Amino acid sequence: MKFLFEDASFSLETLRTASFAPYGGADLGEVIVTAGAIPDGDEDAWYREWRATAARVHELGDRALAAGHRVSGREALLRASNYYRTADFYLRDDPFNDVRVKELSGLARGTFAAAAEHMDSPVEPVVIPYEETTLPGYLFLVDDSGTPRPTVVFTSGFDSILQEAYFAVAAAALRRGYHCLAYDGPGQGAALREQRLFFRPDWEAVITPVLDYALARPEIDPDRVVLYGYSFGGHLVPRAAAFEHRAAALVLDDGLYSYFDASTRMYPPWLLQWILDGRDTDAEHVLSMLMTVNTAMRWALRNGVWTFGADSIPDYVRRSRPYTLDGVVQRITTPALIFDPDDDLFFKGEPARLHQALGDSSTLITLPSAEGLGEHCSYGGRSTLHQCMYDWLDQTL
Repeated sequence: MKFLFEDASFSLETLRTASFAPYGGADLGEVIVTAGAIPDGDEDAWYREWRATAARVHELGDRALAAGHRVSGREALLRASNYYRTADFYLRDDPFNDVRVKELSGLARGTFAAAAEHMDSPVEPVVIPYEETTLPGYLFLVDDSGTPRPTVVFTSGFDSILQEAYFAVAAAALRRGYHCLAYDGPGQGAALREQRLFFRPDWEAVITPVLDYALARPEIDPDRVVLYGYSFGGHLVPRAAAFEHRAAALVLDDGLYSYFDASTRMYPPWLLQWILDGRDTDAEHVLSMLMTVNTAMRWALRNGVWTFGADSIPDYVRRSRPYTLDGVVQRITTPALIFDPDDDLFFKGEPARLHQALGDSSTLITLPSAEGLGEHCSYGGRSTLHQCMYDWLDQTL
């Protein structure tokens, strides 16, 4: 699906931003006009135009709140948060030292926090104990009655931020009577940007304290907790579920058996072998040429170095080797729903591979391109994905 750009990465990320419109994360006209000012593949223009749109909508929200228009202000600030996240996407040359990254991250969090204060249902910022530190989170509640309800625990992906959880799954959950607990884990959002916590393959070390926190909350029904993995989270969640068995169900959007295999399929076999053999100088020379002509590869490798805490691109690739379910998949006993978009840009073939490994304990739903559902995470068809997801959960729980 080409959406406003020929470049596959620009197209997908624009579609991602636009697909949150049903949940207040975008206005289609704002998306179209912003994209129209960006030359295909121009990352500097991407930052500039999305930053400008976000700032304009941010100002609309602030003015509305100042005038006492609670709903109008909330709606504008939600869109601004999503647009600030989008503006940040390709700033991956030196993220820890790029002042633009810090600014946009703070603005995405700040506008969402301001909007959350004016939601019609309670939104509680939470702090989850984790090893010697904490993880930031939000608990989205259906109401303030304290009634125990089924709860979706949101694990985000390779580049997601905590605030995206509202558009990706929480808003749809609240409409159906589910709470949602979302958090930034190592390698994600503020845990990465502010605490410099990097991805780790043993994600059960993250999920277990998150579930400890969730199950201590009286609003959360301990027998109806769902672990939801978004994008790269579709690998992290089943990895954790191999060791952590307190959840009633898994939802994997998309399912991912081996992150290492999926992320290295773009390389010729000889190049991958160079990397694994430590021929870094030779490998980096070839990779730099490939990255020049492939936006998705350029972004993914730079983002990987950052989020994995790697010293170089070859180091990142080697660090990704443990991210596979080999040797542990047989320990997963929790019922799982696996989404499999037809034309996934990143993980094609992995959902079916995971379904085959899990067998009868899993349900695979193919999302067809002919129905507008075939992109990564079914961007462009989130409402249909949510219908499939929550209808399955209603039955499974």
